[in-house]
Amino acid sequence: MSTFNDREKAFENKFAHDAEMQFRAEARRNKLLGLWAADLMGKTGAEADAYAAEVVKSDFEEAGDEDVFRKVSGDLNGKADEATIREQMQALKVQAKAEIMSEI
Repeated sequence: MSTFNDREKAFENKFAHDAEMQFRAEARRNKLLGLWAADLMGKTGAEADAYAAEVVKSDFEEAGDEDVFRKVSGDLNGKADEATIREQMQALKVQAKAEIMSEI
């Protein structure tokens, strides 16, 4: 019975670790997206960092990426089209995951 319990605990630990890594990667992607959007809006320095933090916070409104997309899309106000924003979100997700994995 001990072996079964050990395996169960290992799966639980892996699930928790994977969920944490996913959360960290999404938060990093959102920060990078916010910095990208801030640049398009002409924001720099502390103003850009503050905007990136707003984008990260916007992800807590609902499950999925649509809340982040709506925030950035609305704030860009035509400076980037939907396809460009979604492509950037995808590219930055890959970059964020790579950055997180390199920190481990």
